[in-house]
Amino acid sequence: QVQLVESGGGSVQAGGSLRLSCEVSTLPHNSYFMSWFRQAPGKEREGVAYISTSATGGVTYYHDTVKGRFTISRDSARKGLYLQMNSLKPEDTAMYYCAAGDTWRSSSVFAIGNFQYWGQGTQVTVSS
Repeated sequence: QVQLVESGGGSVQAGGSLRLSCEVSTLPHNSYFMSWFRQAPGKEREGVAYISTSATGGVTYYHDTVKGRFTISRDSARKGLYLQMNSLKPEDTAMYYCAAGDTWRSSSVFAIGNFQYWGQGTQVTVSS
């Protein structure tokens, strides 16, 4: 059974930092591209950061709203996916999910249909 388990969420003031972690079990970790998504109340789920497989160089993409503030990384040995979030803003408040996929169904990096496996989410709340 594939499991993605997020941790590291919490409440911070604007300008603060958080580091999210996603533990990946069962998956052949290196074969999957992975992303962080977020969903705020009343809004659609949106892609925040993407990282390709290690074999393809670990290429990263970011949503425009987080470029320069968030950094995605993966650790193959620990089967982990991480999101370092700095200079947090109130508009970053959302439930954050990690996701993994192995087949491109859409050319859009953040197309939800590209990702087969999802975690349960971890809440991030940023106060002003």
